[in-house]
Amino acid sequence: MGASASEIRVEGVSHAYGGRNVLHDISLTLPAGQTIAFIGPDGVGKSTLLGLIAGVRHLQRGAIHTLGVDISNRAEREAFLSRLAFMPQGLGKNLYPTLSVRENIDFFGRLFALDATTRANRITHLLDATGLAPFPDRPAGHLSGGMKQKVSLCCSLVHEPDLLILDEPTTGVDPLSRRQFWALVEQMRAERPSMTVIVSTAYMDEAERFSWLVAMNDGRILASGPTDEVKKQTHTTTVEAAYISLLPAADQKEISDFAIPPYQDDGSPPVIDAENLTRKFGSFTAVDHVSFRIRRGEIFGFLGSNGCGKSTTMKMLTGLLDITSGTATLFGHPITPGDMKTRMRIGYMSQGFSLYEELTVRQNLMLQAELFQLSSTEAKPRVENMLRSFQLADEADSRPTGLPLGFRQRLQLAAACINNPDILILDEPTSGVDPAARDMFWKHLVALSRQKHVTIFVSTHFMNEAARCDRISLMDKGKVLAMGTPAEITKEEGASTLEDAFISCLEKAGNSIAVAKSQQATSAATGAMRTIPAYIRWFSRCWAFARREAVELMRDRLRLMFAILGPTILLLISAYSISFDINTIRYTVVDYDHTHASRELVEQFRGSRYFQETAFSPDRETLETRIRHGQVAMGLDIPPGFGRDVAAMRNPAIGVVIDGSMPFLSANVRSYTDAVLLTYMANMQKTLPASVTSSLIPVSIVPRFVYNQEFRSIFAMTPGTIMLALILVPTMLTALGVVREKEIGSIMNLYASPASSGQYLVGKQLPYVALAGMAYLVLVALSVTVLGVPLKGSFIGLSIGATLYILASTGLGLLISTFVSSQVAAIFGTAIICLIMSANFSGLLYPVSTLTGFTYYLGKAFPASWFQLISLGSFTKGLGIKSFLSMYLALGGFAALYMVGARLFLKKQDT
Repeated sequence: MGASASEIRVEGVSHAYGGRNVLHDISLTLPAGQTIAFIGPDGVGKSTLLGLIAGVRHLQRGAIHTLGVDISNRAEREAFLSRLAFMPQGLGKNLYPTLSVRENIDFFGRLFALDATTRANRITHLLDATGLAPFPDRPAGHLSGGMKQKVSLCCSLVHEPDLLILDEPTTGVDPLSRRQFWALVEQMRAERPSMTVIVSTAYMDEAERFSWLVAMNDGRILASGPTDEVKKQTHTTTVEAAYISLLPAADQKEISDFAIPPYQDDGSPPVIDAENLTRKFGSFTAVDHVSFRIRRGEIFGFLGSNGCGKSTTMKMLTGLLDITSGTATLFGHPITPGDMKTRMRIGYMSQGFSLYEELTVRQNLMLQAELFQLSSTEAKPRVENMLRSFQLADEADSRPTGLPLGFRQRLQLAAACINNPDILILDEPTSGVDPAARDMFWKHLVALSRQKHVTIFVSTHFMNEAARCDRISLMDKGKVLAMGTPAEITKEEGASTLEDAFISCLEKAGNSIAVAKSQQATSAATGAMRTIPAYIRWFSRCWAFARREAVELMRDRLRLMFAILGPTILLLISAYSISFDINTIRYTVVDYDHTHASRELVEQFRGSRYFQETAFSPDRETLETRIRHGQVAMGLDIPPGFGRDVAAMRNPAIGVVIDGSMPFLSANVRSYTDAVLLTYMANMQKTLPASVTSSLIPVSIVPRFVYNQEFRSIFAMTPGTIMLALILVPTMLTALGVVREKEIGSIMNLYASPASSGQYLVGKQLPYVALAGMAYLVLVALSVTVLGVPLKGSFIGLSIGATLYILASTGLGLLISTFVSSQVAAIFGTAIICLIMSANFSGLLYPVSTLTGFTYYLGKAFPASWFQLISLGSFTKGLGIKSFLSMYLALGGFAALYMVGARLFLKKQDT
């Protein structure tokens, strides 16, 4: 029986990671056109189930029909993605840090094939609605966590989807911004009542606003139905109470209210004292004359809008940022970056994850213990205690990469507490953490404060957490708006709750939760969106990826410098340093004969411009010692009786000792020595009668070199270096393209978009092809003008080959990038493959035709050997297009093969 287009049906779905089940035979039906909230602790499978419903995650077992679309059917799923907007978990996980706010939203508009007018209108509306209008040109990487989430929502809504899936979208967002966030979503739903909104959230008060509720625990569904009915069935009045009542009895015991003993001031001096603390970034003032005092054992809460300066203040107190003006002391001492004694008494947890993804949970904690100079006997039990206290024992041998956000936060807090600090500075420690884990956090913090008198300075966006603090400070735009106990501030603002008091303070400071005018009015003024033909949409999406990659590349100066200067430096260094030309051969002579004939032989070497004589050696042992120590490259050993044998025409033997440690050099030394000896013999034969010489030399051999008459290495090395530069640098750059997006998570934008893997890869490739093309032109120009290597053949023929070669090299980089899992592996793997194949099997040092067996076919199976023929033929042999047709065909085949391979490896679903 098929699923209705007005519902989402999940039937018997199970999912596992590494043999561990995270979903257990899930079945449920969700109505379309509703707002649906998924609630539950971290790691219960909410994100996995949302990814499966969206089709961005591969379905292992069971069936899912989303709005009538069979998610297991690739064609149906791909067609459905234009109606989907998926916002993954994590602060700005779908954003590109170097792109501005407007550029990020514009990219998504292009990805969904919106025309220019529609994109511009919707971007303007979304920026106004979210309060981002003053920051359109600010890079996403410079935004606060909450602002990133706003931009992510704008990116998700720009194409007006039928299904909007938001995975914990307001994690780390202040209350005012959350209200703006949901006001925008509600306005969009008012304009599009048929739009279905599915959200997973850690804020139980947010779940109250949703019409449908799905409660999950341990990979299973506890309840699914209208929110009011779920509360009615559980005899509760709030979503949080309803959820707790649905949990097993053992889990309910862990979630309970706990009383916080009142703070008792012991009269000691303030532990943290800030006076007119100010921090500027250029002309921007992030913290503006902030003052506060925090006493020993006090829990001091830091609240404020996103980007108001909370994190900056905390970093100044830890010495991570310099103070522009004002003063701050810890334990009565001024803050200095080099004061390690003070810093050893501080535990700091940053807003973003700052531990090592490559290490396991236990290894991260052990490393932190070692950094705080705990001995091995102290560190091991301390780490085990942290694992138990923060309920991380089951994940001790897992890497943080695969852990839910809440578990990663627990790990960070455990690391901050590993040194038993006297001051604990926590920057939004419970963002993205479920209620049970937050309670566990706070029980631990309260115990530290009241029992061990640890001073706790904590920022938070949870108002129930702020209410637990002894005192709080409210900030906005770098200034303190209010300070006091939660009860005092609530009373001063005449509010019923602390959250209302917080928002009242922000509104008085000029903030508003109002959203912009209806998009319907904007659309009516501009007309309907223009329909774009399918073939233009295909190229439009390619261009979206290419444009975004180009902008990122142009703003990454290090990569850009490497792309342009790398090949140039490689050419110049190789051309000048790698040479087999010989201008000076230092030699010594051992003359046991001392005759006129031996002196004439020595004079023959003295007369050659390639040889430089050193002092005579008295014996063979001295000669060999001088060669062994590198004092000379060649030794001439003239035996006794040499002159007598020459006179008697008995073909005397001459000893020539050559340093063979460098085969290429020694081979050339031998050739030059043979040439001198042959000249000596020819001169000697002129003194003999004609009847004798005619019998000795019946044929006269005159060697002649073609193409490189001067026999200079630079003429041979320059074409080969161009070949090497155009395979090494472009391939290494493109090898980072896909795997970098895998690591930061932005690859999800491909999974959740109507763009194909082919469009993504072609778009990724184009900027690097353009850069490599520019590098090629620079290399050719330098070769001709600076190095003096003439281009004897067709420039057009060489350029056609270079273009095909660049397409093959960038295609190879993308192929490598699709199946490796880290940027480190990509860069090292690419460098090793390209260097080995290009240096040894491409014809750079030996012609491929001289290779035998497997090595010959290995050389032919790599594009470098084919372009080497084109490069060498163009520069040295004067060849043109007609001579390169087979090489063009081979390079074009490699380019197509690599891109097809990359397309097959790059799946459009996560596992």
